[in-house]
Amino acid sequence: MRDWMKRLLAGAMLTGGLAASAQAGTTLDAVRRNGVVSCGVSTGLAGMSQPDANGVWRGFDADICRAVATAVFGDAGKVRFVATTAATRFTALQSGEVDMLSRTTALTVARDSQMGLTITVPHFFTGQGILVHKRLNITSAAQLDGATFCATLASEIERNLADWARQKNIRITTVPFDTPPNVLAAFQAGRCDAISNDMINLSGNRMASPNPQDLVLLPELVFKEPHGVLVRNGDPEWAALTRWAVFALIQAEEMGLTSANVEQVRATTQDPKIRRFLGLTENVGTGWGLPASWAYEVVRQVGNYGEVFERGPGKVLGMERGPNRLWTEGGMLMSWLWQ
Repeated sequence: MRDWMKRLLAGAMLTGGLAASAQAGTTLDAVRRNGVVSCGVSTGLAGMSQPDANGVWRGFDADICRAVATAVFGDAGKVRFVATTAATRFTALQSGEVDMLSRTTALTVARDSQMGLTITVPHFFTGQGILVHKRLNITSAAQLDGATFCATLASEIERNLADWARQKNIRITTVPFDTPPNVLAAFQAGRCDAISNDMINLSGNRMASPNPQDLVLLPELVFKEPHGVLVRNGDPEWAALTRWAVFALIQAEEMGLTSANVEQVRATTQDPKIRRFLGLTENVGTGWGLPASWAYEVVRQVGNYGEVFERGPGKVLGMERGPNRLWTEGGMLMSWLWQ
C-alpha cells in the first residue's frame, strides 16, 4: 500500500474515532433537554412498579427511576414512567422511547451481548421459588419428593423445575396448563401441591389470595434471577451515572443515612467518608456535570436502599430482604468506592 493511502486511511480512522467520541454522553444531553428521565417500568406489579389510586407510580423499580432523576435534576419528580410489557420492554429501550429500563427483567448474557443493550448494575437479587399449601406441613423444598406442580406447559419455569428435581434427586409430577393465570387458578383450587415462579410474583400471588396465611413461600430458590438497570449500548457516561445512582442508595444504607436523618447528619458529621459522599469536601460527580450534593439529594428525596425495599416489596409483598441485604449483613449488596 502506498504511503499516501496509509495516511488517508489513518486520517479516516482518526476522524471516525473523534466522531464516535463526540457521540458519548448523548443520552444524558437528551435527558437534560427533555427535562425528564423516561423510564421503562412494568405495566403494573405491586411492590415493584404500579400506579396508585392517584396515578402515582409506586414500588422498588419506580424508586430506582426516581434516584436517577434526582441525580440528574436534583428532583425526584422529573420522571416519565412508560409502562412496558415483556414483549415491548427491549424495543422501547432500543428505539429510544425510554432512556433506561428498571423493571423485573432477568440479567442474562444474551441480553448483555446480543441486543445492543448494556446492563449497568444488578440491584435486586431474586430467583425462581416455590409456593405450597400450608396444609401439606412443608417448610423446605427437600420435603417435596412426590409432590405435584401446576406449571405453564413448555415454559422456562417448567424446565427449571425439572432440572432442579433431577439435581436434588426429587420426584415431582408436573400438571401442565396453557397460561399462568390458569396455573394459579388450578393451584388455588387445590389441583396441585405447589407452583413455581420468580419470588416477586409468588409473593404477590400469596398476598392476593383470599387466605394468604394458608400458603407458604419456601426459602429455597430453584434458580437464581438477578434484576437490574439496562440502557442502550454506546453511551458509557449514561451507563455509569445510572449505576452510581443505585450505588448511592446502597452506600447510604451502609453509612446509616436515611431520608429522615441525612439533613441533620450533613450539618454535623465530621466523618470524612460521609462528608465526601454528601459532597461537603469534593464533587464526586464532576465527570457527569452534577452538583456536589447529588448523592445527598438522592438520599434526602428517595431514601436509602433499605427504605426503598421496605416500602416496596417488603411492605406490599411481605418479602424478606434475603440476598438483598448489605454485604456487611451477609447479603450481596455492595457499592463501589466513593473516592
